[in-house]
Amino acid sequence: MARRLVVSLLPEEPEALGLLALMLHAEARRSARRNGRGEYVPLADQDPQSWNTALIEEAEALLFRASRMGAVGRYQLEAAVQSAHVVRRITGQTDWAAIERIYDALATIIDSPVVAINRAIAMAETRGPAAGIQALDALAGDPRLAEYQPYWAARAGLLARTGEHAAADAAYERAIGLETDPAVREFLQQRRRGCAGERGPAASA
Repeated sequence: MARRLVVSLLPEEPEALGLLALMLHAEARRSARRNGRGEYVPLADQDPQSWNTALIEEAEALLFRASRMGAVGRYQLEAAVQSAHVVRRITGQTDWAAIERIYDALATIIDSPVVAINRAIAMAETRGPAAGIQALDALAGDPRLAEYQPYWAARAGLLARTGEHAAADAAYERAIGLETDPAVREFLQQRRRGCAGERGPAASA
């Protein structure tokens, strides 16, 4: 892995350690993103026991080393988000409060719609889906999001959770149209069909 070479060249650079930790966490879950039928499995539905323990342990050790160097940066925080997700392997629950705090910190470092969307998703878990939608509404004027599939998928999921099924359906339609991965598109279509089913025949007519 090229990132390992960077760390070998910059062993005392905390952001190099953080970046490698981030990459290792992502690689540890790679095989869990599809089931035996090739269907997409979102992070929340993945079996954490199927994640690669050796890669996770290496990532955690790197993140711990970086944390002792006294200079926190973007990649360390992004790796810390993944570390908070890993807690589910032990407790059975994702540490959403920690994830929200980390995204708060990330938002002070970078102006990124990805950070803002993920922060909204975390807020939905800690404060309820209405709070998440409100956070997404605050981003609606950002032109970078008009064609950004994760924004519309997140919005659709939160709207469905609050019972706003017509608005959720429209957001799912937008997300599906923007998605290029067939497996992810089918996953979104299934979610959309489930949302339509909750609306009932009269509401969806």
